[in-house]
Amino acid sequence: MSDSIRMKLDEVHELATTLLLAQGFNQAHANAIANTVTAAERDECRHHGLFRIPFYVNALRAGQASGDAEPTVDDLAPAVIRVDAHYGFSPLALEVGDELLAKRAQETGIAALAVNNALNVAALWPEVERLANRGLVAFAFVAAAPYVAPHGGTKPLYGTNPMAFAWPRLNHPPMVFDQASSASARGEIQVRLRDGKPLPEGWAVGPDGKPTTDPKAALAGAQMPFGGVKGASIAMMVELLAGPLVGDLLSYEAGEKDVANTGAPCGGELIIAIDPVRCLKNGNRKAQLEHGEQLFSKILEQEGTRLPSQRRYEARGRTVVEGVTVPRSLYDTLKLFSTGTYVRQDNAYEGDDLLRGKPAKAVA
Repeated sequence: MSDSIRMKLDEVHELATTLLLAQGFNQAHANAIANTVTAAERDECRHHGLFRIPFYVNALRAGQASGDAEPTVDDLAPAVIRVDAHYGFSPLALEVGDELLAKRAQETGIAALAVNNALNVAALWPEVERLANRGLVAFAFVAAAPYVAPHGGTKPLYGTNPMAFAWPRLNHPPMVFDQASSASARGEIQVRLRDGKPLPEGWAVGPDGKPTTDPKAALAGAQMPFGGVKGASIAMMVELLAGPLVGDLLSYEAGEKDVANTGAPCGGELIIAIDPVRCLKNGNRKAQLEHGEQLFSKILEQEGTRLPSQRRYEARGRTVVEGVTVPRSLYDTLKLFSTGTYVRQDNAYEGDDLLRGKPAKAVA
């Protein structure tokens, strides 16, 4: 029997929705989470795809996340909107705030969306890509649980603290990047643990504070910021933007609140949207975007280069037609979830049978 199966994208969405409903999420949350999970699978960002489903379920079953909370919207200023997720997961809150944020940016030139009390284990690029598809330049910042040591340190303090940026293009999908301020995303280490592969040097230190290439030791120790002190400074910036600025938690505070160790931190997110036309006295969207295309052309003139998000778009072109492959161990576990069975991962971030590619055991 093959160790993987092939699924069409609508089958991925249906499986994700079905199991989330079976585990206690309502239709709105299940659909929103399934949308982001399917988008990740479609773009071959697998550590944010079906792989993440157990983290959503763990947090719900542990009582730390709501599966039916309805996000509420507050106007804080003409160009500042707040969405309170009320301890639900972020995909629904982001969908609720997306259109209003875009409208305010088009009206005022620049607008911000603060998302509070949201559990987030998803990628950031979907929210900025949606805004760029509306012709807006977009940024997103979110903190996480404490996994990353400050420069020169060996103890976890910062989250992996990703940031995303999107630039609209003419006759092309938006240019989008989504990157952690750590040397790697947490999920990349988890996937390497599952697949039995070592880490590159410089990604992490073990519990003893010494550099390690062992994924298990890395997950028990601390990740490193990329680029040394420069990456650490960016991580600190994200902490402040996604925490104190929007009245939410710092990563270490979010970690302290995850008492059940679900691996699904709760905190804030800041999204900024800018309308290019409003940034000039006589703004001309076409001319501004064509000017940006000159930079992209110069980048691509050099051998060995590509634009951020190019790999995802290439994957998207394939998977829309061919579908995606899913490890059978993950698929079998998710099928258990879809029957209402609960598969507890006692420590989702230390690595367990599911992450190692072995079938998980159902528990009460």
